[in-house]
Amino acid sequence: MTPAEYFQRDRSLHPPAYAPGYKTSVSRSPRQALLSIEQGYSEVTGPVFGHADFGPLDNDLIKNYAHSGDPIGERIIVHGRVVDENGRPVPRTLVEIWQANASGRYRHKKDTYLAPIDPNFGGCGRTLTDENGYYYFRTVKPGAYPWRNYVNSWRPAHIHVSVFGSSFSQRLITQMYFEGDPLIRTCPIVNTIPDKAAIDRLIAALDVNAAIPFDCLAYKFDIVLRGRRSTLFENRLAGN
Repeated sequence: MTPAEYFQRDRSLHPPAYAPGYKTSVSRSPRQALLSIEQGYSEVTGPVFGHADFGPLDNDLIKNYAHSGDPIGERIIVHGRVVDENGRPVPRTLVEIWQANASGRYRHKKDTYLAPIDPNFGGCGRTLTDENGYYYFRTVKPGAYPWRNYVNSWRPAHIHVSVFGSSFSQRLITQMYFEGDPLIRTCPIVNTIPDKAAIDRLIAALDVNAAIPFDCLAYKFDIVLRGRRSTLFENRLAGN
């Protein structure tokens, strides 16, 4: 059976490519009108991943980089489902995350924030969804950090998420925020999104029922690939 095209995006829900309040969008936004291109076979098929490509600790950021003990910070679980625009689960798709440590610093040579590096935290993980589209990570809650957008700009605590979906047309790179964080509403990047409901879909809800007593809290973050209720982010439309 020949794969069908995916639903077209509703661009009224997406951030504009040019958003002066988010300074880096000024230089990277396109200067010409966008073109709608028919989806070809390479966009509606693949990629395919297998369980053999993963290690036993790939989805456990508390343990997968630890050398001399567990990382410092609030221990949390991040879990949810990946579904398509019709609400159907997307099984066996690759979900990757990366994040700052509990102090708000990334393990990256270009991160010069004065907060300390945690020797037991790498900040990266990956997993495959199961047959119901479910995924699960264990990590520490990242800290907020300053950035050079304007004076005293701070990014809310967030986790970067990459999902490949069933094809390259479903590829999504987004960010997950945490319920109750007051910095979300003041973030210039978040505020490029014109639809409040779309912003709310980027915020993971505290899920006490999935927490482990005397161990860690849990946050639930479902991801929708394409469609009107798709999970989106920023002003980069590729894959969503």
